[in-house]
Amino acid sequence: MSNGHKQAVNRPVWVIKIGSALLTADGKGLDQDAICSWARQIAHLHKQGISPVLVSSGAVAAGMQRMGWTQRPHALYQQQAAAAIGQMGLIQLYESAFQQYGLHTAQILLTHEDLANRKRYLNARSTLREVLRLNVVPVVNENDSVAIDEIRFGDNDSLAAMVANLLEADRLVILTDQDGLFDADPRYHDDAKLIIKATAGDPALLNLAGGSGHLGQGGMFTKVQAAERAARSGASTHIVNGRAKDILIGLHAGEPVGTHLVSASGRVAARKQWLAGHMQVAGELVLDDGAVKVLQGAGRSLLPVGVTEVRGEFARGELVRCINAKGREVARGLVNYDHREAGQIIGHASDRIESILGYVDEPEMIHRDNMVVI
Repeated sequence: MSNGHKQAVNRPVWVIKIGSALLTADGKGLDQDAICSWARQIAHLHKQGISPVLVSSGAVAAGMQRMGWTQRPHALYQQQAAAAIGQMGLIQLYESAFQQYGLHTAQILLTHEDLANRKRYLNARSTLREVLRLNVVPVVNENDSVAIDEIRFGDNDSLAAMVANLLEADRLVILTDQDGLFDADPRYHDDAKLIIKATAGDPALLNLAGGSGHLGQGGMFTKVQAAERAARSGASTHIVNGRAKDILIGLHAGEPVGTHLVSASGRVAARKQWLAGHMQVAGELVLDDGAVKVLQGAGRSLLPVGVTEVRGEFARGELVRCINAKGREVARGLVNYDHREAGQIIGHASDRIESILGYVDEPEMIHRDNMVVI
C-alpha cells in the first residue's frame, strides 16, 4: 500500500475541467467527437507520466437530450432528475472513449459537504488517490441528483479548484470556449489582448473577468476565482480554448497557449499556510525519537509505531500537533484516525491496524502530504 501511494504522489497531477458549452456543442447534445478527442489527449498525458483527473459538466444537458427536452427545467428536483438520467450516458461515453486507449474511468460524485467536512475530505482524497494509483482516470462531477441549493458548488470551476486542493495538483486546466482571459471583452473590443501570464489572486483579474453578473455561473469570473482557490495549494491554472486542436498536448509540450495564472507561493509554503492559518489544532501526538528523526530528516509519513501517547479528543481529518518527548512541536497535520482509534494502534506496526481495529483506513497515522514539518 505504501509503495503505491508513493508512486501516485510522484506522478504530476493535472485536474482538467471541461465545461457544458464544450461538452454539449453549445447545448445541442453531447459532442462525441470532441469527447473522443479530449480522451485521446488525456491518454497521451497519462502515457507521458501525468495523472489526469477529469472534472466534467454536462450531466443535466445529457439528461435533457435523452428525454427530448428542449428547455432546461427550472425546478431543482427536475434538474436533479435530468442529472441522474444524463450521468449514465455521460459516463458511458467517457468509459468507451478511454477504453480505446486501454484506460478505465471511475465515476466520483461530490457535494460541497464532502470537501467541507474534514472526515469526508480525507475519505474523498483517499479514494481519488487510490484510483490514480490504479492508473484509472477519475471523472468527477457535482452530485447534482442529491445536492441542494445550500450545498451546491454552483459551478464546476469551483469544484475543479477544490479537487486541485484536495490532491495538491500541479496544474488546474480549465477548458473553455474562449482563448483565455483578455484585458477587455473581445466580443466588443477588437483591440482586446490576451493575458498570457499573471498571478492568481490579483484583484485586478476579477475586474477584467467582468464581475459576477451574467457570468456568475461558468463565466470567466468563476474561472479566475477557481485559479485563486487552486493557488492556495500551490497549483498553477491554465485557461485555454478546449476547441483548439490538441490543446492539452500542446500545453504539456510547453506551448504558450491560453492564460497561465501562477501561484504567488510555492506548494509547500501554500500548504503550510493553509494548515497553520485555517484550522484549529484539536489534539497532540507524542512521538519517539525515531519518528522525529524520520519526519525531519527523510520527510516521510508518520506511522502509528512512532507514536507513544495520544492527547486530547479529535476526529478523523482534524488537525493535530506532533511533539517530541520534551514537548517541542516538530510537525502538524491531518490525522487519519480519531483519538480512540489512535490510542489503540500507537506503538504498533501498520500491518497490525486491521487486526486491532477490525479495519484499516490508511497505513499512516498522518500522510506526509497532509503534514507540515515545523
